[in-house]
Amino acid sequence: MHSLPIRYVEPVFRPPSEAQSLILPVTDGCSWNRCTFCDMYTAPEKRFRARDEAEILDSIRRCGERFGSGIRRVFLADGDATVLPTRRLLAVLAAIHEHLPGVRRIASYCLPRNLQKKSPAEIQDLAAAGLSLVYVGAESGDDDVLARVNKGETFASTLAALEKLGSAGIRRSVMILNGLGGKALSRQHAEQSARLLNATQPEYAATLVVSFPQGEARLRAGFPGWEPLSQQELFVEMEHFLEGLELHRTVFRSDHASNWLVLKGTLGADKARLLEEVRRAIVAPQTAHLRPAWARGL
Repeated sequence: MHSLPIRYVEPVFRPPSEAQSLILPVTDGCSWNRCTFCDMYTAPEKRFRARDEAEILDSIRRCGERFGSGIRRVFLADGDATVLPTRRLLAVLAAIHEHLPGVRRIASYCLPRNLQKKSPAEIQDLAAAGLSLVYVGAESGDDDVLARVNKGETFASTLAALEKLGSAGIRRSVMILNGLGGKALSRQHAEQSARLLNATQPEYAATLVVSFPQGEARLRAGFPGWEPLSQQELFVEMEHFLEGLELHRTVFRSDHASNWLVLKGTLGADKARLLEEVRRAIVAPQTAHLRPAWARGL
């Protein structure tokens, strides 16, 4: 049996839309890893480190030998590949195009803080070298919510990063966490998150329902009094969020396994329909084709 051309450190995470992509780790873990709502990179073996450049380039070469031009998409893992210096990222992108000539899309997660020290010219260089899509976990546009969950970002820092990416022609997929503000901050979480998307007009937007597979203790330590939203309250928050959106052409998805109600459309063309679906779920959930509890993935 041939050895795998890539060394993986479990568990491996990637966005749902990268299901058909080659997952190429260029770092392990997350360089911030202090968000109190996130359990993705808390295992000791996922402690943050940048992978050795020689190992990455060798993995790309070996993938080329194994798969040739059969790979169409590559996702740079783990939690925030853009933390690497621009020179190293450019070397990775060049190697992908050299050894995997069939690749048509290269994507990664991105923490807004990672772009603060990268100039607009550097972002443009990454775009020209093939980085075409980044997933930005904004989580919320509300500074109170962001501070209480120790996100390490603000409305302004996320806005600046999304504008840099957009100006360089890199497509942006922005994620918002439904329920993150709890009962007390639900309304402002929804309204400020909509404001962030309106200001940046991302190409893609998605919502997930906040969940805690390992418990809520970490979140509650910095967010005293946090109360989770009920199913109906999650729908009401979604209603407020959608009401506030003034998007021109953003592909919107609320279909992650954590969501009770699956919503898909393009905003603003489908805003009225999506609002109608949410309002039906609020007043008559039994008719709204909700995902059963057993089928939700947290």
